[in-house]
Amino acid sequence: MRQAIHGVHAVFSVQPSSGQGAVLGLSDEEEERFGIAIAELAAQSGVQHLVYSSTSAVSSGLTGMGHFDSKLHIEDHIRKLPINATILRPAAFMEMLLMPGFGLDQGQFNFFMRLDQPMQFIAVQDIGVIVAAVLADSARFGGATFEIASATATGADLQALFSQAAGRHIAYARFSDEVLAGNAFLRRLTELLDAGPLVGHADLPALRKLHPGLQTFESWLHGQGRKAFENALGAAGAWAYGTANKE
Repeated sequence: MRQAIHGVHAVFSVQPSSGQGAVLGLSDEEEERFGIAIAELAAQSGVQHLVYSSTSAVSSGLTGMGHFDSKLHIEDHIRKLPINATILRPAAFMEMLLMPGFGLDQGQFNFFMRLDQPMQFIAVQDIGVIVAAVLADSARFGGATFEIASATATGADLQALFSQAAGRHIAYARFSDEVLAGNAFLRRLTELLDAGPLVGHADLPALRKLHPGLQTFESWLHGQGRKAFENALGAAGAWAYGTANKE
């Protein structure tokens, strides 16, 4: 890694996390160690601009969930280093909505929000465009920390959006009390949404000025997300996200 970073002008740092559960088997401590190591190597190598991808969940402080709090620990370490850095806090990924286990293959969709409860999301490609814009204006964004998102949606919005994209009714419902009672990971995420940290507070008008092509749910479902959405409609499977943290 030291050799890879040596001589480069800028570094974009993002790590996998334990929230990805059985997919990677990574611990919160490993994520934190990787993120800190990259930041320290960037500082030691004279990198001119470090951009770190954190999470909007920690904008109000520690959450009590390891795969979020590990990112805040990395943020805190970066701020102590002698390096020009920008910390971006992305909202939940739109792509995450299409993982198996949320019910799309059964004509329904279950998630954290109530029908009238808003939550911000971001298309992964938008992160890349925003990072590029930040790196192109280091004088403006160096030292800044801010949330990023593409769009806001309620449960009712997702029901309408997914129904329109599927060409048939997709019924939305929040995770049932029974599901939440049996899965501490899902239950804690739902509590964080209700308490505010997972809602997201990105300044969408300002982000649209920075990235005029910022995606809406409609444009994403008819563009980059279309194939994955169609696959999700026919893909049965268990919900595996966060299984490494399941109590």
